[in-house]
Formats: sequence, structure tokens, C-alpha cells
Amino acid sequence: MTKSTTKKKDSGFGKAKLLPGNFRVAAIQMASGPHVDANLLEAGRLIKMATDQGAAIIGLPEYFAIMGMKDTDKVKVAESFGSGPIQDFLSRSAKRYGVWIVGGSIPIKTEQQNKIRNSSLVFDHTGKCVARYDKIHLFGFQRGVEKYDESKTIEPGNQIVTLNSPFGKIGLSICYDLRFPELYRAMGECDLIFIPSAFTETTGKAHWDTLIRARAIENLAYVIAPAQGGYHMNGRETHGSSMIVDPWGVVLDRLSRGSGIVIAGVNPVHLTELRTSLPALTHKTLKVQSS
Repeated sequence: MTKSTTKKKDSGFGKAKLLPGNFRVAAIQMASGPHVDANLLEAGRLIKMATDQGAAIIGLPEYFAIMGMKDTDKVKVAESFGSGPIQDFLSRSAKRYGVWIVGGSIPIKTEQQNKIRNSSLVFDHTGKCVARYDKIHLFGFQRGVEKYDESKTIEPGNQIVTLNSPFGKIGLSICYDLRFPELYRAMGECDLIFIPSAFTETTGKAHWDTLIRARAIENLAYVIAPAQGGYHMNGRETHGSSMIVDPWGVVLDRLSRGSGIVIAGVNPVHLTELRTSLPALTHKTLKVQSS
């Protein structure tokens, strides 16, 4: 866990101009391709769009920097943790606009040359990396000719990650993690939960909306779900429907397909009132243990 400390004149809330304590959060949707440079240009354009609309914290989708022609393409562009053009881009963008960025997921090198960690890195408004989460649950699916097996190129993480921030307690997860509610229970009481994703169209049209809203409702937390959305050069189709959901399960903003942003205000008072009127989080009787 990492706790951010800032000077009074530099709150870390970027350009957001709302009531005291309120702020805007944005989720970016992309249809990334196999070329890292092109994807970073598009991500930069959308980050600026979000900051121009007052976002103080911005989430990017899973695999925002590369959706390769082959699964092994992401291994070829993997970076050592702490250095590399993708991480430099995230740090530079956060510092330039004075915002926090949850960097979707990027490929980070492991000791296994043929595998990466699928990692979500959080950068604060000074450009400092303040948290890293490695995707724990690896997606596997087969129906007819459609087949996915992330375990062939990804080494799973084994640590639950939350962090304290000027926006409250943040919980980090990635895509397939969404199907495992025990992960979110083990995070404790988070105010914001990020779920950057690249859901397939097949599973997304069946389950995405229900699962995202369920995670918000059962944890009484704002859920920010940036997604890949559209057709990719490798032939894959992702579901999109990036959304921001409030702790009552209300979808505050949604984008069905294509590049763009969703943005919404977060009201900590509203969050507290909901948790007071429905104190379900204090009524838990089963303890969840994490390894």
C-alpha cells in the first residue's frame, strides 16, 4: 500500500473544479493495435480530452499499449519494471496534466523469457509510480474456433493491491479478475475500484454489464471500468461498454464502442451516506483470507 502526501497548494486533483471533496474520474476506451507508438499517441489524445473535461484521475484499458497480431507480441515489447517507453509515457502524461493515471495494463518482464506479468501501474500527479498490481486470474476460454489461454504468455500475480490516495482508498484489478468477487472482498472497504479490461464480445455481451454493476453494489464503491472496444487488426473483437458505476449500481456514463472517454463526478458524501443507510460492509460474517 502507498499513501500519497501533498502540499496544501497542490492537492493532486488536477483541473477538477467541483464542490470541495468532489472530483471527476474518467475511463478511456480504445481499440488498440499492434504498434506501441500509435497506441500511445491515441492514449495521449484521450488523456488530454479527459483532462480538458476536468478529470483528476484517469483509467486506461487493459493492453492499451499493444494488442498484437499474436499473443507473443506483447512479450517482445515487455519492459523492465521502472523503465521503458510505455512507463515513461504514463509518468510524463500524469506529470504534464497534473492528474493520477491508472495505466490499464502493460507487459512487464519476468524471469521467464517467454512470459510477462500483465501489470497495472498507478502514477500520481507528479509522475511517480505509486502502485503496481499484477493480474492474478488468467483468462481461458474456448468455444468453437474462438480460443484464449493467457497462461501461455502470462505469469500470474499473487498479491492483492490497494492504495490510499487523495481520492480515497483505491482497489486494483484487471479484466478476468472481475469474475472472482472474493478478490474484491479481500481488498477491504475501497472507495474506488478500477477494472481495466479487454473483454471478448462473446463473454462481454453476456456478462460484462451485470458483473461490473454487481461489483459496485456488493462493495458499495465506485467502479471505473475502462475497456477495449471494437475490432482489432488481429481479428479479435472486444466488447467495449466502458463505464463508471456509482455505489448504488447506477451507470453514470457509458461508451458502447470505439475510441473515447466516459467521465463522471465522484461524491464522497454520497458514498458515505449510502454506506450509512445500508451498512452491509459491516454486516459481513464470513472472513475472506488471501494468501
